[in-house]
Amino acid sequence: FYILLMALVTGVFGVFVSRDMFFFYFSYELAVIPMYLLIGVWGSTNKEYATMKLTLYLTAGAVVALVGLLLMYFGSQAWYLAEDGRLDAFLAANPLFAHKDAHAGSFKLDQVMYAAKNGGFSESFQMFVFPLILLGFGAIAPMWPLHTWSPGGHAAAPSSASMLHAGVLMKLGSYGIIRIGLTCLPEGAVAILPYVAALSMMNIIYGGFVAMAQRDLKFIIGYSSSSHMGYVILGIASMNVIGIDGAVFLMFAHGIMTALAFGLIGWFYDQTHTRMLPDLGGLAKQIPWIGFAFCIMAFASAGLPGFANFASELLVLFASWQEAANNPMFYLYTVLAVWGIVISAVYLLRAVRWTFFGPLNPTWEGKVEDAKGFVWRAPFVMLIFVLALTGCYPKL
Repeated sequence: FYILLMALVTGVFGVFVSRDMFFFYFSYELAVIPMYLLIGVWGSTNKEYATMKLTLYLTAGAVVALVGLLLMYFGSQAWYLAEDGRLDAFLAANPLFAHKDAHAGSFKLDQVMYAAKNGGFSESFQMFVFPLILLGFGAIAPMWPLHTWSPGGHAAAPSSASMLHAGVLMKLGSYGIIRIGLTCLPEGAVAILPYVAALSMMNIIYGGFVAMAQRDLKFIIGYSSSSHMGYVILGIASMNVIGIDGAVFLMFAHGIMTALAFGLIGWFYDQTHTRMLPDLGGLAKQIPWIGFAFCIMAFASAGLPGFANFASELLVLFASWQEAANNPMFYLYTVLAVWGIVISAVYLLRAVRWTFFGPLNPTWEGKVEDAKGFVWRAPFVMLIFVLALTGCYPKL
């Protein structure tokens, strides 16, 4: 279990630090594959179905992204071979690149970006390749309609895997779109992302309504994650500095918040062996500290000022409204995104009420233990502190 968990974390770090498309993709696959066993062996509920669906969706997306990356490799190779004069200037400015490596084509992001900035990728080439990068990495984002693997994977995974899965793994997709799609294929992004903004509304509104209909706490947070990632996609689709800032900040904020959520759910699930709202109730009388932390998580997720989610979502909304000057449809997208926050508040506050307030279910009287002492509370305190610190001082 821990070997697989460390392999997953290693892959995640590899994606975020790679400056080479080959190692980016290698690390991406390394991060995805351990989830199959983590859920399939140590998961709960419908784990066989969830792990197979997750693996098929993410592997299919990875194959589509690989085709896009290979096309970029060969596209940059063709440009370098045709542009000896520019290549000499490039090599003079970047002595670390060997001449033969450049002529052979490269997976190095620096070289691919240099080719892209100097006319190496035609508009028609970018229009063909950008959708491959978008769909490939959008599957793990998760972008509607490729999102259906995500809530089931969240619900079936063990708590620690859920925390990494929702908190970090889902962010690899949107990071890939920004890191490779926007920087290397800008003309394709300008043409296609306005349509992607419409898909983000399905994430936000549809994901929120489905979360509202759930009775399993993990499914509520799972569909909530899909909804919140819609704001990330909207920020990217706005194609301005505020939007990209907001998208990256929200990836961070959502990662901290959702890790807190799954950690807290895992705390009482290990003792009650149920996550169904009708089976719970009044748990604040038994586990007041966990109840307090869960309320903080819900407030942060619903966009309460003072937490990182509020600051990041506000940036995305500002960016979307700003983009409306170029595309009036973004006025509608901004209004719908604001209503998405209202929907979030409904299902989160209802989950808090059903789980922790009202009469105590006699089944759990004296059978559920609170987090007592520094050691048990420290992980939750740390996550809450980071949410509050970056919410009150986003400049960090």
